[in-house]
Amino acid sequence: MDITQLILDDHHEQRRLFAMLEQIDRDDEATLEALWGRLAAFLEVHAAAEEEHFYPALLRIGKGPDGKTGPEDETEDAIHDHNEIRDAVAAVGGHRVGSKPWFEAIAAANKANGDHMAEEEREGLTDFRRHAALQLRHDLAVAFATFEANHITGVTGADAEDKDPETYIAEHK
Repeated sequence: MDITQLILDDHHEQRRLFAMLEQIDRDDEATLEALWGRLAAFLEVHAAAEEEHFYPALLRIGKGPDGKTGPEDETEDAIHDHNEIRDAVAAVGGHRVGSKPWFEAIAAANKANGDHMAEEEREGLTDFRRHAALQLRHDLAVAFATFEANHITGVTGADAEDKDPETYIAEHK
């Protein structure tokens, strides 16, 4: 495992969830609310995991992506971005699910998050890959994945219950 790859994988999932929201019928409030709830929780847990594990390590070993700025600049910008994303996520809650203002607030959150991810992928992740040993990248990935698993909220999972195949087919045919 590599923390930089886990972060990239999370970024892909965030982009996918924003794209899904754009494809749901605006009158399907239950689906929109469920998907947004998942995405909003994911955005916060991802940011918190980065702040707990990635950015402290970047501050210790980073050199800056371009030789002109250092890891302090990257980290300051990222924390500022995380705060902007949190504010944008909070703003969504001030609107009726599926309404035009709700979708505008979703778009603002998507933009704030997209800008952050692009910059992080160009700078912080590049800097870290250049300067972090593979073992450190692995150890941080384990800690990052554990943090995310322990902090995700609003997910109850599916009931683990055996089903009779014949009954299932009869009920769904």
